[in-house]
Amino acid sequence: MKIKVGLGLLLAIISFGNWASERSEQAWSLVEQGALLIDVRTPNEFNQGHLKDAANLPLSTVDTAFANIDKDTPIVVYCRSGNRSGQAMSYLKQAGFTQIHNGGGLEEMLSTKP
Repeated sequence: MKIKVGLGLLLAIISFGNWASERSEQAWSLVEQGALLIDVRTPNEFNQGHLKDAANLPLSTVDTAFANIDKDTPIVVYCRSGNRSGQAMSYLKQAGFTQIHNGGGLEEMLSTKP
C-alpha cells in the first residue's frame, strides 16, 4: 500500500512539474509576442527581484490597477508560487479581460526563460 501511495505522489509531483513548466513556457511565448508581463506580488517582494520588463501591479490593487488597460490586451501574470497570479487571472477574466495567462511563480518562470 505504501508503495502505491508513494508512486501516486511521485506521479503527481512529476505531472505538476510538467504542467508548471508548460504554463511558464507558454507565458514566455506570449511575452515574446508582446503580452504585458505583470508581477502581482507586493512592492517589497517585487523590489527583492522580478522578471525583466515586468510591471508591478499587486493583487491587492487588481480591481483598479488594470482600469486603463484594454480588455483585449494579452497579459501574463505571475507571483511567487502561481496562487496570487491565479487569483488575479480569475478576477480579470470576470472583469472582461479576454487574453489573460497565469505564468505561475517567479522561480518557475525563471526556470523556463528562453
